[in-house]
Amino acid sequence: MKTTSLLKQMLNDKNTYIAPGIFDGITARLAEQTGFDVIYASGGAIARSCGFPDIGMISFTEVLNRVGQIVEVTQVPVIADADTGFGNAINVSRTIKAFERAGVAAVHLEDQTFPKRCGHLNDKSLISAKEMAHKIRVAKDSHTDEHFILIARTDAIAVEGFNSAIERSQLYLEAGADVIFVEAPETIEQIELIAQHIPQPKLINMFHGGKTPLLSKKRLQELGYKFVIIPSDLQRATIHACQNTLNTILKYGDSSSIIEKMASFSDREQIVRTKEYLAIDQGYTE
Repeated sequence: MKTTSLLKQMLNDKNTYIAPGIFDGITARLAEQTGFDVIYASGGAIARSCGFPDIGMISFTEVLNRVGQIVEVTQVPVIADADTGFGNAINVSRTIKAFERAGVAAVHLEDQTFPKRCGHLNDKSLISAKEMAHKIRVAKDSHTDEHFILIARTDAIAVEGFNSAIERSQLYLEAGADVIFVEAPETIEQIELIAQHIPQPKLINMFHGGKTPLLSKKRLQELGYKFVIIPSDLQRATIHACQNTLNTILKYGDSSSIIEKMASFSDREQIVRTKEYLAIDQGYTE
């Protein structure tokens, strides 16, 4: 079954799905092997993996290439962060077509101005609700798979206030969005009010240290949130592990003192499926 069809089934069932934020092929493989049903290609994590902050510095082509690598090595549906569509409605059309060809099951588009910035940073600015609704209509007309899911994100809470975020969300649904993503609610009350005003499928971004308070998966399911993305935790853990290993190597000249905290050589090769790839060549040479 195509991953778009799998994700569409998830959208229509009664469960809530947690999608960890991944940023390259190996983190995607790890998330899949751990047992997640859906994964999230985080634009912020991809940018930071290139050494840049999440303020719109990496290009459409750079993000698309990375997303393509992620899709190639996984079989679970991928929700991809398409930022603002990388420009106006014309750019949105190209972005949606390219991301669909790359094999993602869903994308989210946001109503910030281009270039955007991380949803949990301050000093954001928005395009008009009318322009964003137009972008959504263009996006809907640009994909060909009927099961491809379009997620509309609004950053209005921090810029125009909570009521505006609800109004924009309802307008975006009317324009054709399949799922609504209200970014950075700042209280449990706001999370609950979003659920009251928007009975349609919803996505929420939750991670420790952000503006949004953490709620249990059970409570979010009760409120009707379909997808829970956790964009940065895996990368933050990776940063800490890398720092620890680098400091150990710098101090002792090798990493033998922390070997129990590292994957073995054979474990690493299993994760990236070395034997499976070599078997392809072996089949032709025997």
